[in-house]
This record gives sequence, C-alpha cells and structure tokens, in this order.
Amino acid sequence: MTTNNQNTSALYKEFQKRFKLLASKRKFIVENTLSNIFTMRLIGNKTHGDMAEIGIAEFIHQFMYDFDSRHVGKDLFRAKEHEEDIIIINELTNEVIPVSLKAYGDGPLQLSTDKDSKMFPKLCEYGNEITDAQTIRSIFKSEAFLSLNSVNVMPLIYREHEKKCNIMVFDFDKMKRKTKKILFVDKGQKYDEETQSVTTYKGRSHPIYMFVDGDGKYICEVRYGNASANALQRGFWTHTQNAINYFDSLTNGWISYEHNLTLVQLFRLALNSTEHGHKSANAILQTDIDNLIKSDTTKFNL
Repeated sequence: MTTNNQNTSALYKEFQKRFKLLASKRKFIVENTLSNIFTMRLIGNKTHGDMAEIGIAEFIHQFMYDFDSRHVGKDLFRAKEHEEDIIIINELTNEVIPVSLKAYGDGPLQLSTDKDSKMFPKLCEYGNEITDAQTIRSIFKSEAFLSLNSVNVMPLIYREHEKKCNIMVFDFDKMKRKTKKILFVDKGQKYDEETQSVTTYKGRSHPIYMFVDGDGKYICEVRYGNASANALQRGFWTHTQNAINYFDSLTNGWISYEHNLTLVQLFRLALNSTEHGHKSANAILQTDIDNLIKSDTTKFNL
C-alpha cells in the first residue's frame, strides 16, 4: 500500500463522492450505524468518539465497494505520520488515505492539532492584519501550513437534544481560495461580522488569528499556539455553524438518529461473557450485515 502526501486530498475527495452517493441510495444503513455510534454517549460522554473510529472503519469495510478501511489504533499513536485515526484503502489502486475522524457537537471543531505549534508563530510574523493576496498565498504555501495539504478530516457532528447528526467535511481548498483577510483577535476581543472589525469582548481568554472571506464572513481560525497551550487552545479550528458554506455534507444534510438501548445491553453482556460467546455473537452479527447488503440486488456498485 502506498501513501502520497500530495495526492491524498484528491483521493479523499473521490472517496467523499462515493460515500455521498451511497448515503443517497442507502440512507438506512448510514442512519443505522450513526444511531449505534451516538448511542455510545449513553455509556459515556467521550465513548462515542472511540466507537466512531472503529464503527466507521467497519462501515467502509462492509458496505463500500472498492474501498476498505482499518482502524489505526491508539497503540500506534506515537508512530503516526499523520493525525489519522483510520486509513481508507482504494482497493483498485492500492492507495491509502489517512483520515482523522472527529465526533463533535455542532459548533467549534478542531481540524488540526498543529502539534509543533508552527501556525500561530508564523502568522505573528505578519502583524495584526494580513490582506495582501500574494502574502496570504505564501502563508498557505509555507512550511508551517503545509500539513493542511494532507489533513483529511471526517467530522461526525451531532445535535444531541434534537437527535440529529451530519457527516460534514471542511473544504480546505475552498478556504484557501476564499480567504481575503487574516486578522489578529486578542484576548478580550472579538470579530464583528457586521462592522468587519475587531471589538472589545470579555469572553475570550486566548488570542487567535481569524480567516475571513471577501464578504467579511468567518471561515476558520488558528488558536494561540505557544508551548504552554493545551489541545483546546492551539491548532487549526473552524465552527460548523458559522462556516457552514465551507462544509460538504456526506450524509446529504442532517439525519435523525435513535438510541439503541439493545446495543447498550449487548455491551453489558459482552463485557461479562467469554471469547467463545463473542465468537458466536460475531457470526450472528455478520449474518445480519450480509442480509443488509443482500437486501439491495444492486449492492453497492456505485
């Protein structure tokens, strides 16, 4: 299997098209998997994120023709070349796409951790307001921002009270094309879209650089970023509600989900049963998945 950092973005976009087509033709199987994933929030507020990684990898393996997927695993974290949680394999070309899978509520969304804290210091070199088009292009081409060319993020976004979810993928290429201004917003400040200016605001405790388009609309931001910053105070972020025009929905919009209480009971039993019992249960579950596939004679040759 091969990975080409320069080409993963194009490969991932092709995968996205195939996923959207599958979701439009076989909406039920997407709803079913997402319902099961978000049911995990009944077990723990963070449990669904880990379950999403193995669940989506298995979804691709079981249901997507010409694609396979594997969960990378936490034990390999320190050896990761990318910020991936799963890898997607194009079985026709044998090419590999590393994907970072996020499960977030509808709102702020981290797209890259910027683990080496290069982005924020790079922007500081240019002052508080960057508007020159050539300078902005050079920033995106700089070593500090090169990682964005190979960041493939699959965010599973949910609205818990409404029991709705959406797989929303941020369009990095569109962001780069549309960014017309990069503004420094200090702690104690905010950006006002109506006046397109930075004003006083008590709620912000750390500075950011904000990217806005030609209409003065928010696109994304780079947070803080020095050595003392934690994961929530650094990296490349956006906001799913404020930057909706820069997302593409792989589920073709918001879909409703239901909690599966039987699945919770299954976990209770599984944690107290033997591997022999797990093997028997696995065989039954695989038969159920096979029946889902067979229920459509066209299968998933999309």
